[in-house]
Amino acid sequence: MPFDTDDCQHMARALRLAERGYLLARPNPRVGCIIVNQGKVVGEGYHQRFGEGHAEVNALAEAGEQAKGATCYVTLEPCAHQGKTGACAKALIQAGVKRVVAAMRDPNPKVDGGGFALLQQAGIQVESGLMEADARAINPGFISRMTQQRPYVRCKLAMSLDGRTAMASGESLWITGAAARSDVQKLRARHDGIITGLGTLTHDNPSLNVRFEQYPEEVSDSTQQAFRQPVRILADRDAKADLSQQFFAIRSPIWWVGHNHYDAELPEHIERRVFSQQENWLQDLLTECARHEMNEVLIEAGAELAGAFVQQGLVDELVVYMAPKLMGSDARPLVHWPLETMSQAQTLVLTDMRQLGSDMRLTYRLSTD
Repeated sequence: MPFDTDDCQHMARALRLAERGYLLARPNPRVGCIIVNQGKVVGEGYHQRFGEGHAEVNALAEAGEQAKGATCYVTLEPCAHQGKTGACAKALIQAGVKRVVAAMRDPNPKVDGGGFALLQQAGIQVESGLMEADARAINPGFISRMTQQRPYVRCKLAMSLDGRTAMASGESLWITGAAARSDVQKLRARHDGIITGLGTLTHDNPSLNVRFEQYPEEVSDSTQQAFRQPVRILADRDAKADLSQQFFAIRSPIWWVGHNHYDAELPEHIERRVFSQQENWLQDLLTECARHEMNEVLIEAGAELAGAFVQQGLVDELVVYMAPKLMGSDARPLVHWPLETMSQAQTLVLTDMRQLGSDMRLTYRLSTD
């Protein structure tokens, strides 16, 4: 049956709730849920933290007895398997809901239609596909990991108006202003891993962690304490990095990735990851990220490493912070990618544009056409 205006309004609310889980839900998907009985919202919830109650369970807890005979709006198919928490489909059956409207089917092979089947077997009316595109946009990494066995990859770049990312010397601090740099903290916070290269480490001496004191929004102390910093991944082929840099001093997990590593004792938070020296080693790195349940990975690197990811078709989205500056023709380009003809040019699709102070943030999806 077709969805009506009320269905759309309730699902839109569920989608907004789902977005609240972007800090703590990973590696699980971000999910929101609304329970409606006789046109009245009697319960709502979202997956707040990995290992704790899912969206449906939290919404049912708020609804209580009013869930009986109600409609459940949920942004992802209710799970049908026992994980760290019980199966949500069974919880909905036990609560006595009569209808479930889901935005999309769960791509997780452990679910993938199983939740719908369980609900239908119990006599519950099940409908799916309402605002599916919006639901998919909330969980691109989870979907990518489940269907492609690699995380969703964003490449963050800061450039001048003439497309330059650093001076010829490598100097790049600071291209953008304070508002844009604050926004980067929020961008990092939604990712499970951040990849950088030796050049960026050498020239910028970054920490590449999420710093809530520079965060653009208020985040509670309890959320900050529960937050897991993204794994910082250093691509350093011959292990030439200087261990005295602040990147290593901050004690959150680091993968030191390369083809060769000397035998030396490292602090516990630094883990060596050795990949064979072959063309597709970046793909192998992303596969390893997915194997460790990373849904979304951010590349914060110089033109060479960023260009390598783009050239190999491993970037899904570009997030470009553009400053109103001209850095000149001798400055370094956005990505290192030698092209000779217009037919080789990469087409981008602009999906978002907003102003941050005097800078612009441009988000592009890489076209597959």
